[in-house]
Amino acid sequence: MTERNGANWCFWKDTEAEKAGEGVERRVLAFCDELMCVENTFEKGGIGAMHHHPHTQITYVASGRFRFTIGDEVKEVGPGDTLCKQNDIVHGCECLEAGVLVDFFTPMRKDFLKD
Repeated sequence: MTERNGANWCFWKDTEAEKAGEGVERRVLAFCDELMCVENTFEKGGIGAMHHHPHTQITYVASGRFRFTIGDEVKEVGPGDTLCKQNDIVHGCECLEAGVLVDFFTPMRKDFLKD
């Protein structure tokens, strides 16, 4: 996957999904050292476990409904909504209706790369 770092094109059909939790699949899409795009597909009831990381993250809700926690705030979100999670803020979600989240990280998440 590291050979895709900085590639001009990333075709979905050429990427592989991996399990990222119970009822959650993650697919790393285009990325470079400064930025990464990741698609997360959730089954109803899937959990994005509470966690934090040193990356700023923006999430776009492509489909479905989710209950998100960011810091000490909890809100329900749906298609078209976006969320901004600053570096090291604790966050997580529960999928209320099957859907897809698209995440953008800066800098890129090296821990998501397989060699």
